[in-house]
Amino acid sequence: MNRRESLKALGIGAISTTVLLEACKQTDNAKDIPLKANDKPTAGKEAWEVDRDKELNDEKFFSKEEMATITILADLIIPKDNISGSASDAKVPDFIEFIVKDMPEHQIPMRGGLKWIDLQSYSRFQKAFVDAGTANQKAILDDIAYPSTAKPEMHAGVAFFNRMRNLTASGFFTTEIGVKDIGYVGNTPNQWTGVPPDVLKQYGVENLKI
Repeated sequence: MNRRESLKALGIGAISTTVLLEACKQTDNAKDIPLKANDKPTAGKEAWEVDRDKELNDEKFFSKEEMATITILADLIIPKDNISGSASDAKVPDFIEFIVKDMPEHQIPMRGGLKWIDLQSYSRFQKAFVDAGTANQKAILDDIAYPSTAKPEMHAGVAFFNRMRNLTASGFFTTEIGVKDIGYVGNTPNQWTGVPPDVLKQYGVENLKI
């Protein structure tokens, strides 16, 4: 399984630009994913955007069972570690629920993929994916997480998992938890301590005096 280090690259580079931009435009800061129906309008959103967010949040697309599967998948993709919380701690399942309503082109592939992964679990372990246990769940994901080595008959699963992984990374790394996980601190005034010694050495100017 690709884990945090690989997903950091996904979260800030390889994800579909459309997915990332659409994900970001729905929030004013990392804590507001997605805007709840009772939230007050915030700076940076026009009235129609606030109304649309409320409308989308009042709708439900995924069933309770589907959301349970999404939560498990998201946490297998980005588990909790000693640096930060898991995908579900960052409310990634809620983000995915919101995105598929905001970007309906995700709805059929996501719902179909959730059914596919359940059928795989029933076929192998005679249980729904959520009940199959972590080892069995990972066994299924190992067969679809690496497109270059996946068997041809796993094509549908690979396509679904690519989408699920991209949405998970987009959701996680656009939250406060995810930003802290990367270590990004933004512009910090009055904290410049000069070029790091290893960089100076790399360019052969470590002894340069200014």
